[in-house]
Formats: sequence, C-alpha cells, structure tokens
Amino acid sequence: MGLPLEPPPPVSIMGAPARRPSPRAKLLWALAPAFGWAVLLIAGLVWLVLDQDRRVAQVIVLVVGALAAAFSVVVVPLWRYAVHRWEITDTAVYVRAGWFTQESRVAPLTRVQTVDTHRGPLERLLGLATVTVTTASSAGAVRITALDLPVAEQTVARLTASAAADRGDAT
Repeated sequence: MGLPLEPPPPVSIMGAPARRPSPRAKLLWALAPAFGWAVLLIAGLVWLVLDQDRRVAQVIVLVVGALAAAFSVVVVPLWRYAVHRWEITDTAVYVRAGWFTQESRVAPLTRVQTVDTHRGPLERLLGLATVTVTTASSAGAVRITALDLPVAEQTVARLTASAAADRGDAT
C-alpha cells in the first residue's frame, strides 16, 4: 500500500491584481461615513445640552460614538485602500475589494455586456469615478471603485474596444 496522494496545489489564474484605486479613495471612503457620524455626534451633543439628568449615559454614548466614528473614518478607509486592487488584461477584468470581507472577481472580457461610469457628488468633488462592468454572470457586475477620472475614462474606452472586438454573444 502506497502513501495517499496529496491533492494538487491550487492553480492561480494570476497573482493579485496590480493596480490600486486613486490615493484620493482614502478621502472618499472617509468622507462618506463622516457625514453620518457627524449627525449622530451632533445629536448626542444636543442631548447633552438639553438633558442634564443623564450625564453618565450621555458621556458613554458620546465616547462610544466618537470611537466608532474614528474607526470608521480613519481605519476603515486605510484598510480598504490597502486591500482594493484591480487590473485589466487581454482576457479579463480582475478586481479585489472589501475591508472586512474580501472578494476577488474575475470577469472574462468575452462575457462583458456593458461598461458604465458612475460619479456621485463626493466622487465628482474629488475627481473620481467608478467603472461598472456588467457581464452575463449571476454574481452581478464587477465594480472598479475610486479611479481618477482620466483613468476611468481610459478603462471604459479599453473595455468597450475589447468587448466590441470580440465576436461572442457575451452570454
């Protein structure tokens, strides 16, 4: 009787995607939750001024809120920036995203159906854009977030040209 066979090592399609979002992504990902936290902390301060009978509860709420806000506005954007990566090759779009739960997606260019650009108010203010690549996948679209606008425009042009050059039906 011989030794049991070990399973083959997993085959990697490619290493981690090489490109990062714009460095301004950290600011985008900090500002978005900062507005919500500001409203909650201001409400806590109003409560502190108007109701002087519950000081212990008020201080606890404000301290916990401030700590959660600091984590959300400082740590999470830095972690997201450290994790987010994207790349486009001659055959596929690769994206890795997330901060707590990380997701890697590979979308073959032969499956690309549409390529869209989205720019919310904060993205416009910061000169950023999100590129959404819709494929024939039940997992949904692939999003490349927080790109500098010129990079997003070049990415859309490249993906559109690649999808148009492929004679497949994208299904």
